[in-house]
Amino acid sequence: MPFLFKRTDIEGVTLVEPKVFGDERGYFYETYKKSEFSKNGISIDLDQDNQSFSKKGVLRGLHFQKEPYAQGKLVRVITGKIFDVAVDIRENSNTFGKYVFAVLSGENKNMLWIPEGFAHGFLALEDSIVHYKATHEYNKESEGGIIWNDPDINIKWPMKPEIISDKDKTWPTLKEFRANKFIK
Repeated sequence: MPFLFKRTDIEGVTLVEPKVFGDERGYFYETYKKSEFSKNGISIDLDQDNQSFSKKGVLRGLHFQKEPYAQGKLVRVITGKIFDVAVDIRENSNTFGKYVFAVLSGENKNMLWIPEGFAHGFLALEDSIVHYKATHEYNKESEGGIIWNDPDINIKWPMKPEIISDKDKTWPTLKEFRANKFIK
């Protein structure tokens, strides 16, 4: 089997460890295989690939898209290292408002599957190239976010962010979103 699937403390979010084949030439590994993901409870159709570069200290997120364009994401790091976070924003979930994280790096080659219904963000612990596959195409009108330092979520970031976009500094708290019925 080319992958090891590890469930997290929040239903649906899964750490995926690929089997890496290395020799004197370098290495090879599969980053996605529909049949293997399906066998392990992750049946997805992927519509878009994204890649970003972030300098050490950059924080991106916490982002999501509202229905009907909600995105599931399969996140991995090509080079560098990130602290990757998924926050449960599924209204009727027992873990609503809770988060899980994984350290993803070019070295460990692990991936994090984040299903629809989660806000996603990351902090670059090193200069990093991040790649992720998404289940729906980006739709600007469906864009949403939660402030990265929401005191109720209380994410324990491993270092203080140095660079945050103006948009990411102004997202509302999860309570504010919930009160305004922006989350379904």
